[in-house]
Amino acid sequence: MHAIAMAFLEVRDLRKLFPIRRGVFGRTVGHVRAVDGVSLDLERGEALGLVGESGCGKTTAGRCLLRLIEPTGGSVRIDGRELTGIPRRALRPMRRDLQMIFQDPYGSLNPRLTVAAILIEPMLVHGIADRDGARARAADLLRRVGLKAEHLDHYPHQFSGGQRQRIGIARALALRPKLIVCDEPVSALDVSVQAQVLNLLKDVQEQDGIAYLFISHDLAVVAHLCQRVAVMYLGEIVEMGPAESILRAPLHPYTQALMSAVPTGTIGATRQRIVLAGDPPSPLEPSSAKRFTQRFPSHAAAFQPGEIRLQEAAPGHVVRCANLDVLRELAGRGAAAWV
Repeated sequence: MHAIAMAFLEVRDLRKLFPIRRGVFGRTVGHVRAVDGVSLDLERGEALGLVGESGCGKTTAGRCLLRLIEPTGGSVRIDGRELTGIPRRALRPMRRDLQMIFQDPYGSLNPRLTVAAILIEPMLVHGIADRDGARARAADLLRRVGLKAEHLDHYPHQFSGGQRQRIGIARALALRPKLIVCDEPVSALDVSVQAQVLNLLKDVQEQDGIAYLFISHDLAVVAHLCQRVAVMYLGEIVEMGPAESILRAPLHPYTQALMSAVPTGTIGATRQRIVLAGDPPSPLEPSSAKRFTQRFPSHAAAFQPGEIRLQEAAPGHVVRCANLDVLRELAGRGAAAWV
């Protein structure tokens, strides 16, 4: 009997509820279901894109995964080690393997510290090198991300947005991590700089075998970097699979709507935009058929009756629905059925 191989990162039923308090005594009257039962796996050296509209919970999921925000429930395992529920003192040695690149290249760097101090501090805290060795490694990291060693003694305000994001990437690489959560790392940058940063991330992944959870709202960016894509809607994953399969033949109406907003990349070519006819449901309500039938009325038959769950549409490609055959049929009718 063969042992079942475990993925490098295993997330099971991850949840984060934010309480809504009212009244003089701050009584809890409800919860915002920011992350509502997310499960996913990630292998070493793999890049998984987590996409969705603003407010869908993807950034919260990434922060809960690293315990920058404490999850309400669920399990996160890295290399078989459980991250949730353990004391912070026990979590600290594991921080070396888990890093994050933040969305805002201006707010994520301490303006009072030089670049040298920003890069050297984590190496000293984790005992990777002494101060001289850490400074030499910091200089190497800057060169690796396309900056110069003489930039070590500069302050963040002396750099452009793209250069600051490169410093953020260098900081994430300083501890030689196994997993980096990239929280929309190029959304605040110009298009030309975006391409440079994405190519840098791709080169780092190929050279070091680092796994990425790449959070974005831009499917074109995700297609450039990621092998697999997970689509998030109101705190839960509604479609997940190989990037080529998801981008070429999306099944879920929410994924189709996201895809319709991606530029074709061909001069003069246009893509028919899918405008969702329904109203977005409240994030305060538990997941139910109403969450889908209200937003996607033309697809209502695919979400009722029966249990709404992730179903396998193809090897490695899963989609959340109650009736997969109906969803396939509606997806095959073309964009007219989605408007």
